[in-house]
Amino acid sequence: MFEKVLVANRGEIAVRVMRACEELGVATVAVYSEADKDGGHVRFADEAYNIGPARAADSYLDHEAVVDAAQKAGADAIHPGYGFLAENAEFARRVQETDGITWIGPAADSMRQLGEKTQARSLMAAADVPIVPGTTDPVTDPEEVTDFGDEYGYPVAIKAEGGGGGRGMKVVRDESEAADQLESAKREGEAYFDNDSVYLERYLENPRHIEVQVLADEHGNVRHLGERDCSLQRRHQKVIEEGPSPALTDDLREEIGEAARRGVAESDYVNAGTVEFLVEENPEREHGELLGADAEFYFLEVNTRIQVEHTVTEELTGIDIVKWQIRVAAGEAISFSQDDVELEGHAMEFRINAEDATDDFAPAQGGTLETYDTPGGIGVRLDDALRQGDDLVTDYDSMIAKLVVHGGDRSECITRSKRALREYGLEGIVTIVPFHLAMLDDDEFVDGTHTTKYLDNEIDRSAFDEYQEQYGTGTATDDGDEEEPTVTREFTIEVNGKRFDVDLEETGVPRQESARPAPTGGDSGGGSDGGETREAPSVSADGEVVTAEMQGTVIDVDIDEGDEVAAGDVLLVLEAMKMENDVVAEFGGTVTEVAVEEDQSVNQGDALVVLD
Repeated sequence: MFEKVLVANRGEIAVRVMRACEELGVATVAVYSEADKDGGHVRFADEAYNIGPARAADSYLDHEAVVDAAQKAGADAIHPGYGFLAENAEFARRVQETDGITWIGPAADSMRQLGEKTQARSLMAAADVPIVPGTTDPVTDPEEVTDFGDEYGYPVAIKAEGGGGGRGMKVVRDESEAADQLESAKREGEAYFDNDSVYLERYLENPRHIEVQVLADEHGNVRHLGERDCSLQRRHQKVIEEGPSPALTDDLREEIGEAARRGVAESDYVNAGTVEFLVEENPEREHGELLGADAEFYFLEVNTRIQVEHTVTEELTGIDIVKWQIRVAAGEAISFSQDDVELEGHAMEFRINAEDATDDFAPAQGGTLETYDTPGGIGVRLDDALRQGDDLVTDYDSMIAKLVVHGGDRSECITRSKRALREYGLEGIVTIVPFHLAMLDDDEFVDGTHTTKYLDNEIDRSAFDEYQEQYGTGTATDDGDEEEPTVTREFTIEVNGKRFDVDLEETGVPRQESARPAPTGGDSGGGSDGGETREAPSVSADGEVVTAEMQGTVIDVDIDEGDEVAAGDVLLVLEAMKMENDVVAEFGGTVTEVAVEEDQSVNQGDALVVLD
């Protein structure tokens, strides 16, 4: 077994991995950016190293900085969690080639083979796993998109080779969108996965998202741990995951599980992974009716890492998947057979995102957790890294925690989930807890007949306002009556990049001066400029000013001064919370001034463009 593991990630997944390490008697090392200097994963680890500024490309995605931190710490293994470098074959190879450090994950060659979607499709076809009609070679020209659409029909999905979770995927609904959507998908693939290669698939109109957890070791053992249903999504991002699926018969469940195991065995895959499928929903399916073995299902992709929703499978099976990742990487053989894997009851995972469901799931722009009371009781699990008093870091993903609930059956799981969500006391940061409560009263979701399109295209969102008013979080106020003549401050210092904490007691300090750790550089609010002083964009031309609706980074400017634009035209593209957001003209006019440029960070309300 390893002596010390560096976790190359942040937030709740870093803490999740560290907890598994601690139970195995393994020491842990955290890495953090300037924006995360007060992060929960930094507090939890045995030691921590600063690896760069807030921008992920300069910290969490910096291969050399992560490996250098592992070498400084004397770590003998690196666990990537999910996101960031977790599916980066180049980084996996870099770790594999570093003496004395083991990569906790599939080998780089296997990761490249299955992580790059066109190769994965070819391999699955060879293993007799059904695949969606699509290309097996990378696509570079818009004409290839339109030719595919002419042959198979629209809409067409353009997907990044290294993508996942909807990132790097664009939908082309007619030939006029081909060029712009192709460029956007390539750009997202390059930005988030260091790979701008894309491929095409027929876009299914009524799919359910079913995925199978797999685990394989170097001794030839391959196990599948049952399926999860991740059909409740907004903009291709999962929000509630559950298992087993409420829509499948046992026959179809077994058929999909065996297809997953067959495909993984064909690829000589080692470690944990997930094989994802799309199952065609029957729009005429009635309440209580299930999808049988005659339902069509297609291979979607393989996620060559642990997934956010691995917790659902852990609750159903009692198998600690993260521990097994570590054991398999250390050379151990899987000790349980396929027949030993049994699913008990029903489990759901609720992503607690810092988003406002009543505002089209707009991400929060900041805030402090003034109240943080977590739920408990039988069948309730919470994976998080935040604590009361923590500031929200907005440079990365909007998910701040995961609430996982287990019950004897789906009905009990839903009832228990309502109780747990109502217990969750949060003040100071907007979250989607009210949304989750709304969904647990939604007929379509409760009946299990929803598809991946339900949230975006079909649901009546008026209920979101009602539940937000009743259960929504607000900002707690301080009555200012208490005095705090003496406070203990924890200062953070760094020596050769390693973090140390020092306590200092001070007397006569006003309460409004925070007793939080002193900054080591950068802005504790996690601005995307890495803490440097940022001047807000200013404008001088006359006209209507288009402002930023959220904090983010300008990644593409589509107009110049003097251009004529029509209502609905894209003016620029703003990247926030790892998602591209088009800034469009609300009316036609002439561009009289462009106040920003590519790679510039902006805050909510900053001026972007002037139209006359």
